[in-house]
Amino acid sequence: MSSPSALVSPFGDPPPGARQLARGVTATWWYTLSAVVFLEIFLVLVWALRVLAEPGDSAGAAAIVTVGGLVWLASTTVLLSAYRRRAHAEPGIPWARIAVPLLIAVAYGAVAGLVANSWQLALMPLAQSLVLVHWPRGVRIRVVLLATLVLVCLAVVDGVRGAVADGVPEWVPLLYTISIPGMTVSSLWWWDVLMTLDRARASEARLAATQERLRVATDVHDLQGHHLQVIALQLELAERLIDRDPAAALQQLRLARASVDDARQGTRDLATRFRSVPLGDEVANARDLLSAAGLTVEAEIAADADAAPGVALGPVIRETTTNVLRHGAGRHARLLLARTAGGWRYEIANDVVVRTAVESIGSGLDGVRRRIAEVGGTLEFGEHDGEFAVVVTVPDGVALSPAEEDR
Repeated sequence: MSSPSALVSPFGDPPPGARQLARGVTATWWYTLSAVVFLEIFLVLVWALRVLAEPGDSAGAAAIVTVGGLVWLASTTVLLSAYRRRAHAEPGIPWARIAVPLLIAVAYGAVAGLVANSWQLALMPLAQSLVLVHWPRGVRIRVVLLATLVLVCLAVVDGVRGAVADGVPEWVPLLYTISIPGMTVSSLWWWDVLMTLDRARASEARLAATQERLRVATDVHDLQGHHLQVIALQLELAERLIDRDPAAALQQLRLARASVDDARQGTRDLATRFRSVPLGDEVANARDLLSAAGLTVEAEIAADADAAPGVALGPVIRETTTNVLRHGAGRHARLLLARTAGGWRYEIANDVVVRTAVESIGSGLDGVRRRIAEVGGTLEFGEHDGEFAVVVTVPDGVALSPAEEDR
């Protein structure tokens, strides 16, 4: 399959995957912040237009409502920032941090309510700012309901006082002010849901890692415990027989040595099972790593790439990817893993800065050449037209020797 790095694909999340999730959480926060700020901007705008529509020196009053509203709006971003941090902090409300924004809300409400002749506008900034505080569970809904009820009562009071003329347009700012606490808390509720899911994901990941460690520890204990017990018995028996039957003692020592070999092989097989990664995933991870580093990557991976000899090619893919990151010019790279007649072909190419970098790259591939030679494969590399390429071929069904596996 062929896919450029600019496109999102099943392998498109940069390893180890948490990075993409963190980006998603951050993006969702900015959506939440922008939604709340937009609600407040529109609120200030409708009140400024209402004041501007009043007879007399309404332009100055509208300017006061607008400029003061922008200052108040900036103070609410401090409350939103504190709200975001409280999701991962200890219980309690940081009153010292949010005191200044609340005082700004009170001051703006007093001035704007006076110039607009509205009790509702006088209380609105403080009510909205209190909604943005990260209250304990169960408290915020009471704050929102209380703020909405008070704003409704003040809207009625403004109407009874004659501060609101007859007609639908005059009531638009009041009705919008009544609804803004509910609209704001709904935006924050979505953020809280996401944070709850993110914490659950993190807890699940930690639990999975713990369970995996316990499983590995159990497997190692069962494997080594059995073999060590057998070896101990064989050595003890050899110790008892060494005086009266040396031949039998020697046989027990040979059996103990065979048990040691079995234990070592079992440990090696266990480690291989846990650390082996399908070749398709190896190449895809290499592509994602290069893409995350800012390179334009073209990758072509055979559909049956997982059948390729991972023990032989896996270290090659990791080593060559590191070389591209270390020595490449950082503009583009090509990856290929394809089946050939009787084997597999892996190729990686990238742009290089200067020709002298090739010597450093070549020296780093000497160990890879020896490893590939052990399984009857070939490794070629060189520079052409400003591009450095590494080509590796291995036959089907290869397996490294135990000594090579232990490297």
